[in-house]
Amino acid sequence: MPRMAVTLAGVELPGPLVAAAGAAGNGPEILEVVPRGTFGAVTTKSITPEPRAGHPPWRLVELPTGMLNAVGLANPGLEQFMESVVPRLAQSDATFIGSIAGHSIEDYVEVAKAFDSVEHLPLVEANMSCPNTGTGRQFTDEPAAMRDAVQAIKSSLEQTPLFVKLPLETTSGYPLAQAAIDGGADGLTFLNTIPAMAIDVDTRRPRLANTSGGLSGPAIHHLAVRMIAGVRQTVTGGESLPIIGLGGVTRWEHAAEMILAGATGIGLATALYVDPRIARRVHRGLERWVRAQGVGSLSDLVGAVESDPIEPD
Repeated sequence: MPRMAVTLAGVELPGPLVAAAGAAGNGPEILEVVPRGTFGAVTTKSITPEPRAGHPPWRLVELPTGMLNAVGLANPGLEQFMESVVPRLAQSDATFIGSIAGHSIEDYVEVAKAFDSVEHLPLVEANMSCPNTGTGRQFTDEPAAMRDAVQAIKSSLEQTPLFVKLPLETTSGYPLAQAAIDGGADGLTFLNTIPAMAIDVDTRRPRLANTSGGLSGPAIHHLAVRMIAGVRQTVTGGESLPIIGLGGVTRWEHAAEMILAGATGIGLATALYVDPRIARRVHRGLERWVRAQGVGSLSDLVGAVESDPIEPD
């Protein structure tokens, strides 16, 4: 296996970097501005059965430590995605991850079944934890609801491995991560954005039209590192389950932290809004780091941090 190659739930990728859902357009667009070989995989926009216009502006706010977004899962809907985007996936040699979302278990199952038949979507990621939709967190309030939803989605997939995208957990034992694993998840992605709010002090109004949204970027990076290490070390099945670490990666050192904590793949999101070329710099930095560590491959460094078990306080 090449030095930078990694494997996610049986799918071999040429490198660990993953363009996160929503940060790469529908999916193929990011490949027009980033050199070939930068990303191991590209995640599509989160697709729902029906088209969604999303929330009105303003729905993005730049902050000193990252970004607030309340896009609201804007997407073309399943039918249009299958007709217009899927044919473009076949024209690329990149690996794509199909992101699915919805208001109900039935919504997730409908999109999952459609994606299961797409050859160029070898992985599916269920966005179970988007904070800026009215029903986006309905499966993260109770571990039993998470387990049941994941089980239903997994049962609808005949051949495609399932990743589950999770929010920040601060509860001992990481019950949502455990529930996703118990439901049959083949891998986990986290962190999703964290609910937050910004106020214009002159108008005394929220800066987002939706009032609040999801915080991403460097502000959440070390929260993600801690949760990656905690889930890998303390959750049943977490040590062997592939994790896509996501949260504030803007430098190769951030990605290396996540790898040492236990992430196999490294998601980039907010950084791609700032400058898509950051991805290339992160990839090159990781290559130099792996060589300097004197190991055979990047995979040898996954979970290699030396620490006591990490539990939420």
